[in-house]
Amino acid sequence: MTIASPTALHPVLADAEPADDKAVHRPRTLSVNTSKATRGADDSLTPPTATPALGGSCPESSSASTLSGPAPPPIAVAHAPHHGHRRSAPSHDSIPRRTIIKALASVARKKKPEALPLDSMFMSQNGVRTGPSGSAASPMRLADALHDLAKRQSTPSTALTVLQSPCFYHQRFDDAVDIQKVLEEIKNDESMSHSRLVQTATGVREVSKQLQRRPIKRAVRNVMIVTKARDNQLVHLTRELAAWLLRTPRYGSDVGVNVFVDAKLRSSKRFDAPGILAQDVRYENMLKYWTPDLCWSQPERFDLVLTLGGDGTVLFTSWLFQRVVPPLLSFSLGSLGFMTTFEFDKYKEHLNRVMGDEGMKINLRMRFTCTVWRHDSRGQQMGEGEQFEVLNELVIDRGPSPYVSNLELYGDDELLTVVQADGCIFSTPTGSTAYSLSAGGSLVHPDIPAILLTPICPHTLSFRPMVLSDTMALRVAVPRNSRATAYCAFDGKGRIELRQGDHVTITASQYPFPTVTRTDTEWFDSISRTLRWNVRAAAQKPFDTKCITDGAPSQDEDDNCWDIDQDSAYYPSEEGSVSASPVRRQMSMLGL
Repeated sequence: MTIASPTALHPVLADAEPADDKAVHRPRTLSVNTSKATRGADDSLTPPTATPALGGSCPESSSASTLSGPAPPPIAVAHAPHHGHRRSAPSHDSIPRRTIIKALASVARKKKPEALPLDSMFMSQNGVRTGPSGSAASPMRLADALHDLAKRQSTPSTALTVLQSPCFYHQRFDDAVDIQKVLEEIKNDESMSHSRLVQTATGVREVSKQLQRRPIKRAVRNVMIVTKARDNQLVHLTRELAAWLLRTPRYGSDVGVNVFVDAKLRSSKRFDAPGILAQDVRYENMLKYWTPDLCWSQPERFDLVLTLGGDGTVLFTSWLFQRVVPPLLSFSLGSLGFMTTFEFDKYKEHLNRVMGDEGMKINLRMRFTCTVWRHDSRGQQMGEGEQFEVLNELVIDRGPSPYVSNLELYGDDELLTVVQADGCIFSTPTGSTAYSLSAGGSLVHPDIPAILLTPICPHTLSFRPMVLSDTMALRVAVPRNSRATAYCAFDGKGRIELRQGDHVTITASQYPFPTVTRTDTEWFDSISRTLRWNVRAAAQKPFDTKCITDGAPSQDEDDNCWDIDQDSAYYPSEEGSVSASPVRRQMSMLGL
């Protein structure tokens, strides 16, 4: 998410509605809607160290309530089977367990926390349940419980919950703008007047501008290098870059910074780690290796990530950091490169600037949180499936089926339309130059917070690409009466099947993707360089009173005027004649 988006600063803020009309209505204050943030902590790509980071063990087959202690009483949710399209159909009442795991694991703690019994999280300290009862109030109760838990754990927090903004960028670089103060002012207003609402909106835009303009000046002591796969030539460049970072003095020391390279290079002859360590004995404690497990469990360990490759390497880095993401600087060593704007030939100049007094400017690129929900044959919700943080797009298509896709598209639990096409693409502004563009979508600047909906070969010609608000919670469901299943892919990876009754939710992620910017116009430069945007073979020749021959002005006085100065087919070409043009002459003869 980009920094210009309010959702880049914190998750979508909302309150839980009462379960029925008899429930007590609470003021519409700004609290965290925890159902908007997701990602799987136990899918196939999540390392086993993620769960112990919470202080307890949680087998993949167990539910969230088995983390520690007795399970809380289940909340009964009735799902009547349906065979048609329904308006105002609720997506789900439960909160994804991975949302809880990711949020708690992202809170900065000095020491490893103890196990978290979820039954006590829904109880106040005196043992009395807080908040209204019912499944609709569970997000509110969970938010309050997490806030109380944060206080007991002595974690830095404000009146907002710990789910507010676990973004690594804001935790480490929060001295640029006092975001907490702005959010506190909004929080303390139970009801807003029109003038106060205008002031708040203006303040949010001003905060976005200031965050985007101010460079970040912090010591970069741990650098992670991600190298493009299946390219041995880049291994040599990785060695060159790592050796330079190790030996270049930084921050008053006679050596450089700690460098993390791919663990697969440990035994690489091209990388030659023993040769690097032989240069200085101190390098043994400075040259380290990263693994996907380390990226999941300790993302705050890295101060800067360098990628050597193209856009695919950047997407792979986003795939590694499924929670908070360190700032990322991409060197252009791939094929195309919309997001790789730094030349490797000048890496010393770029890194000296970023790691020096000038600092770095950060652009928070929007990501999606996509959650898959499964249902059984009777329409009962079986539970939460896979979750992914998506940087480019979520693609839902018909797969190998010969039938057209039949997908229900909901926005904030309201049926928007039924998609009948080969599929549809839900793209971020970053992904607007990828699959969405090939399918006819528009180019969208990454600073614009939006969700791009692009149909793939729709059955109706009126189904055109749309740009939706990033505050919408989208849900795509496969109807139970659909002829075939659907397949969805997250950034081209993790392709899974959606059976009849299953659905996937798409929301703006609370974990944006911070990239180091080079210039303020780098996005326009990238599309001009890669797509040749608005580039024509030759510029239109201007009208010039001076004749130019062979690139040099002519010195002949007769060349200062044209022999044929106007188009004689329409304009008069004879002096003193008002109807010398053939067209005007014919019209004059006809009396017109």
